[in-house]
Amino acid sequence: MPYVNIKITREGATPAQKAELIAGVTDLLVRVLNKNPATTFVVIDEVETDNWGVAGEAVTVLRQRERDKALR
Repeated sequence: MPYVNIKITREGATPAQKAELIAGVTDLLVRVLNKNPATTFVVIDEVETDNWGVAGEAVTVLRQRERDKALR
């Protein structure tokens, strides 16, 4: 009974994109590990960018810095 947890930032992944992730991960586990898709669980957690850190800073701060650079 595989359980896969995908974490992404909450920035507008569409329902269709999420469905594609779920189907793709399930298919991969079926093809590679011969797992039963009926007992394969895929969960997508969307995390606010304030709660996701990279290189010691929140993604919100990093993205704002990138936007500011682009405007210069």
